[in-house]
Amino acid sequence: MQYVIRALATDLTITQLTLDAHDEADARRQIETRGLFVSAISPVRSSWIGGTHRKRSGTLSLVLFSQELLALLNAGLSIVEALDALQEKEANPATNNVLGRLLAGLRDGKRFSSVLAEQAALFSPLYIGIIQAAEGTSDLPRSLSRFIDYQQRIDVVRSKIISAAIYPMILLLVGGGVSSFLIGYVVPRFADVYQGAGRNLPWMSQLLLSWGQFAVNHTLLLFCAMTSLLTICALLVRRLMQRGGMTRLLAQLPGIGERMRVYELSRLYLTLGMLIEGGIPIVQAMSTVQGMVSPLINAGLQLARRHVEAGLPLSHAFDTAGLTTPISLRMLRVGERTGDMGPMLTQSAAFYDAEISRWIDRFTRSFEPLLMAAIGIVVGAIVILLYMPIFDLAGDMS
Repeated sequence: MQYVIRALATDLTITQLTLDAHDEADARRQIETRGLFVSAISPVRSSWIGGTHRKRSGTLSLVLFSQELLALLNAGLSIVEALDALQEKEANPATNNVLGRLLAGLRDGKRFSSVLAEQAALFSPLYIGIIQAAEGTSDLPRSLSRFIDYQQRIDVVRSKIISAAIYPMILLLVGGGVSSFLIGYVVPRFADVYQGAGRNLPWMSQLLLSWGQFAVNHTLLLFCAMTSLLTICALLVRRLMQRGGMTRLLAQLPGIGERMRVYELSRLYLTLGMLIEGGIPIVQAMSTVQGMVSPLINAGLQLARRHVEAGLPLSHAFDTAGLTTPISLRMLRVGERTGDMGPMLTQSAAFYDAEISRWIDRFTRSFEPLLMAAIGIVVGAIVILLYMPIFDLAGDMS
């Protein structure tokens, strides 16, 4: 983990440093080797959103690290020479420190997987597992290539989902902003005009104008209420996501629930396939994956692992635990007959990814026009209700 340290230099100047260390004693030793005297040391505190300031993505990108390491290994460098070259070109002090710790462990005679495991906050169990399996086969470049391909495939599906959600969110924000402007600014002006006209307004127009006047007279109250509501919703969503409740809630929605299950199965099959192709036994691979899936899939995976440990085929174990579809079950059985279970799991994941991509495209093509129509109806209804008294007046005059 990271520690914030205030240290005294030999010239009596005080400096503040942030570095990675196993514990407080390790951080103190690192500072003393630099010729500094520790005056205060404290771990990095958690942020307000529940995370910590030592974020994996902010310190070390596993994909970028793996790509650079793979390029150097393919060029003929040893693992120590490759890490040494990466450290020389690294300008980020935090990443430079991580690479230095990796090099120090390797020069002490430790295995690469053991050195990675000492920094478990930066390197996931999945990454450590494939490196450990590569050490048994002496084929580290191939394992790194598998991990890069695995992470890129997951990122492609995730980016499709995020991209599909961006445009509807923009539409909702714009539609909400236009509606708020009409109700908060335009409607009260019309209300002042209609109050002096001495005419009876249609009840829907009167309701809209009354709401506009209320919004103007109680702007601060409505703002506080809206802020509190949004805060409560954000905290509730965060709590549900931490406990897996959001996944269970979405799984109950018709249409979306089945697609979420397919996405989870795709990620499960892709990860298992990569681990098995890397030489990791199926039971150990299932144990590694358990921390990466949703609670619902995790429960089925634990049941399937017990069945496999009891000697049952993987296809039967997955089918009993509800971790298959008719097509994936047939593909698993083919993999058992041919002995290529790893590639067959990867092909099953590719089939699922293609299905998810097609569903996302169909969903966005149908949902975005419906959302635009709904926003147009709301804005149009507000405008019509505002001008309805004018239409009545024009009719009386004619």
